[in-house]
Amino acid sequence: MAKPPHMPAFMAVLLCFLMLGSCPLDVMGEWRTCQGTVGMKGRGEAISLEDFGGVGDGRTVNTAAFREAVYRIQRLRRRGGTLLYVPAGVWLTGPFNVTSHMTLYLARGAVIRAVQDTWNWPLIAPLPSYGRGRELPGGRYMSLIHGNGVHDVIITGENGTIDGQGFVWWNMWRQRTLPFTRPNLIEIMHSRDVLITNVMLLNSPFWNIHPVYCSKVEVRHVTIVAPHDSPNTDGIDPDSSANVCIEDCYISTGDDLVAIKSGWDEYGITYARSSSDITIRRVTGSSPFSGIAIGSEMSGGVRNVLVEHVNLYNTGIGIHIKTNAGRGGSITNVTVSDVYMENVRKGVRIAGDAGDHPDKYYNPKALPVVDGVTIKNVWGYNVGQPGSIQGIKGAPFTRVCLSNVRLRGGGGGGSTPWKCTDVSGAAQGVMPWPCAQLSSSYGMGSCSSHM
Repeated sequence: MAKPPHMPAFMAVLLCFLMLGSCPLDVMGEWRTCQGTVGMKGRGEAISLEDFGGVGDGRTVNTAAFREAVYRIQRLRRRGGTLLYVPAGVWLTGPFNVTSHMTLYLARGAVIRAVQDTWNWPLIAPLPSYGRGRELPGGRYMSLIHGNGVHDVIITGENGTIDGQGFVWWNMWRQRTLPFTRPNLIEIMHSRDVLITNVMLLNSPFWNIHPVYCSKVEVRHVTIVAPHDSPNTDGIDPDSSANVCIEDCYISTGDDLVAIKSGWDEYGITYARSSSDITIRRVTGSSPFSGIAIGSEMSGGVRNVLVEHVNLYNTGIGIHIKTNAGRGGSITNVTVSDVYMENVRKGVRIAGDAGDHPDKYYNPKALPVVDGVTIKNVWGYNVGQPGSIQGIKGAPFTRVCLSNVRLRGGGGGGSTPWKCTDVSGAAQGVMPWPCAQLSSSYGMGSCSSHM
């Protein structure tokens, strides 16, 4: 809710609470945001894709034009960087890289559309924290828009579209004819100061936005859409990355809307790069799988995560923290608050038996740690099953703290019980009541400091 002019800060906060029950404002009445983590820079020069022979007729392949334009930006290194302008039109292209000090700007009505000749799609090496392609052994296909070892990169515009034309890839997956792991739509690796804002992403072949081994990444005002039956079309997956902010996005896909990751079993343990200091705020969407997820690939560790003011509709699992024996790593200091969910199969799931393994060489004795998870101010209607918290025998989940979590069934009921094993923590104001493993008192327990 915007604050009307001249309204005192405390009145804005009070009005927001009276009308909405909660409000994403700080104590001074300002809208909470991490906007500015990565600045929107003006560039020293602007060039157009048409300057390099690009044709936006939906038939001409513009891969060479994109690559030549990026090469020029990289080679000339103009002071302040360069903006690559993509005019209105449909710009068919194969994969291309971005470079440092570059803005990729999509004008209103501009569509960057992926070619469908998968046989010519470049292959790149597997991620070291995964040891192989996520779907299949060996390499993986390069993302449509890719960056490696870059900094000061902006992808923005006037809500132009990046269309992955994923149908051909999804069909190969369904028919089991994929030779390698499918491409992401946007993947930025080993990079910093990355901003993605004011664009629409459509029909990604695989994950949509994948910052991996990055720092200072901001994703704001992005719309991500794919059919609910499209396989593995995760929305935004921060992976072994630090200082990531995701705000004010709408996501409707065939898999997790946002999933925080950090490597897979023995490869992630060895690479040992965590995901940390991640903020997810004001995200709305729907998915047959999870709304907000951590894992299941989390072997490098995940810590210091804040999720707040999220709205989920027609979703499989609202809040999903998932790991498995063999993962190693830890998930610590996670706070999820002010979540509304409707028509959700399961409200909360914290699971120690989720996800597969890359190969037979993982160590089943590498047990993950889940400690310090706070979930508060969560409301749900037409929730099929309120939740389950199932830790790992020999590695119970600790300091799991639930407060003001009210998840009702479709008829206003909510009598379906929680399922809990191998967990300790506390619960307060939870309906239906979660389980005996969680203490009913915060004041005396390990959760007092989390509230």
